[in-house]
Amino acid sequence: MTLRECYEKLGGDYEGTLGRLSSEKLVQKFVMKFLADDSFALLEESMAAGNYNEAFRAAHTLKGVSLNLGFTRLYENSNELTEALRGGEKPENEALLGKVKEEYQRTIDIIQELQNG
Repeated sequence: MTLRECYEKLGGDYEGTLGRLSSEKLVQKFVMKFLADDSFALLEESMAAGNYNEAFRAAHTLKGVSLNLGFTRLYENSNELTEALRGGEKPENEALLGKVKEEYQRTIDIIQELQNG
């Protein structure tokens, strides 16, 4: 799988990301670094602990990273959760975390496909 095919499978913004980072090599480098990003793990831990201020911070970070990397679907879901967590309160819609988790796992799986050739 090529990097472009990875983005197509993700429904991501390959051209926009390439424009921001200026080289395919740099895009690929940061896409692979996403596998080690701990924002989602922190989000899950914070939500489970009821620490909604920390969960907001983690969701906001995940949203930003997703936007910068052109992971459109993950960005949209994490943005929705970020806004629900704004103010440090438990989100009324508890399904939001599940949506983020599902899209995060799908993103990781596709990136690992790219990594494994």
